[in-house]
Order: sequence, then C-alpha cells, then structure tokens
Amino acid sequence: MITTSHSNSRRLQQGLTHLALGLGAVFMLLPFWLMLRTSFTPPEEIFRGNLLALPSFTLENYARVFAEVPILRYYFNGILVVVAIFLGQVAVCVPAAYALSRLRFRGKSASLWLVLAAMMVPYQVTAIPIYVLLSQVQLINSYGALILPFLGSAFSVFLLRQFFLSIPQSVFESARLDGASPFRILWHIVFPMARPAITTFGILSFVSHWNDYFWPSFVLRNDYAATVPFGIVRFLDQELGSEYGPQMAAATLTVLPLLIGFLLAQRQFIAGMSMTSGQID
Repeated sequence: MITTSHSNSRRLQQGLTHLALGLGAVFMLLPFWLMLRTSFTPPEEIFRGNLLALPSFTLENYARVFAEVPILRYYFNGILVVVAIFLGQVAVCVPAAYALSRLRFRGKSASLWLVLAAMMVPYQVTAIPIYVLLSQVQLINSYGALILPFLGSAFSVFLLRQFFLSIPQSVFESARLDGASPFRILWHIVFPMARPAITTFGILSFVSHWNDYFWPSFVLRNDYAATVPFGIVRFLDQELGSEYGPQMAAATLTVLPLLIGFLLAQRQFIAGMSMTSGQID
C-alpha cells in the first residue's frame, strides 16, 4: 500500500511538473506564433477574426520586405560581424581562461576577480569612452567599430575557465611529462576538449551580437555596415511605417538564423552548459 501510494504521488508530481512546463512553453511560444502568423497574413485580414486561427496564406509581406529592404546585405554584414567577433573571442578568451584555470602566476586570484568585476559592468557604461577612442582612430561607421570592442569577453573567459576546471588535472600533467609546451597543450588538448564550451559561448555570442541594436545605432551613420536589427529598424521607420505584416515578416527573417543555429548546435550547447561547473579559487 505504501509503495502504491508513493508511486501515485510521484506520478501526480510528474504530471503537475509536465503541465507547468507545457503552460510555460505555450506562454513563451505564443508571441512567436503570432509573429509568424501575422507575417503570412494578408494586410487586410491581420485584425480580423481569431488571432489563434490559421489565416489566409500569402507571401506578400515577405515580398515587400525583400523589395524595399536590402535584407541580404544586412544578413551579410550581420554574419561577418558575429563570425569575426566569435573568432576574435576564441583567440583571446580561450588562452586567458586556460591561464586562469591551469597556470600558476603572480596575481592569478586578482585577475580572476577582475574578470568577475568586469562581468558586472554593462557595456553601455563604457560606450562613450569606446566611441571617443574609435572616433580618434577614424573607425566610426565601419566594421571595425562593430567588432573590435567585443573581442574580449569577461563572461566567455569565466565560462571557459569553469569548463577547464572540470578537465582532470592528470590530463595536463601527462602532457607536461611528455614534454608538451603550454601552447601545444592549448592547441592539441584544450581546444578539442573544449568544443562543447566553445560552442556554448559561441551561441551566446552569436545571439547577443546578432540582436544588438544599441551599439550599431551608436556607431553607424548609414547602411554601409548595417546589421540586421539596425537596418530593419531604419526601414521600418522610413518605409514600412505601421504596416504590421511586413514588420512581422522582417522580424521573422531576423529570428530565423538564430533558430537554425540553435537547432544545429543544441546538443553541444546543452553539453557545454552542463559541464561548466567549478570552484572560484
């Protein structure tokens, strides 16, 4: 009887948990459904009928976006910027995280706390000094203005450092006994083993900089290096106005690369997030 009662209680708890997760999923996915639905709805039918029902299907809104917005150029600029930032962060953050996790040097603890302190400062706080510096070297309204300020990431350093702490120390000791230099250890051991963590911070970096509107609006003056959010907002204000169909079509095209990227890398992302636990020493 006790076993049966415990089993029923456990099933009830699991059922309530799944119900809560299902309701949460519906709540989070509903705005995306409305965005997608509106993007395929004829303009004259957007505010008619039940918003949850399937509308008449049309590609008119997408045709208008491609006709009136240089979306492919914005895609090219956005991909160029986020890929360059990611590669720069890998080159800077992986060695820094390896040094903080596995090397011994004077000031190591102070360096770690400096990284943690940098994580607490929003980049909007440093926007004006960085803008002045970029202006002095004449990089305003260029790809360099969008890329250079983000090549170093305190969050990425900390995330990778926590991952490196989960790698057994014996792996590094064996490599040193075999005569491997720190650079060889980093290239042949750390990089291959850190693939889940690199994928994790790569996805976070991609999402953050692909969606960023504040910084491009701060340093760009025209569409030469415009990324997707900056370019679409400019055209929404100037060309598309309050036409919600094209607006939702543009928003869908903005979100689409993020969705595809996450679906392709979700296993590595989950593995990286589950393995980035460690101690702050």
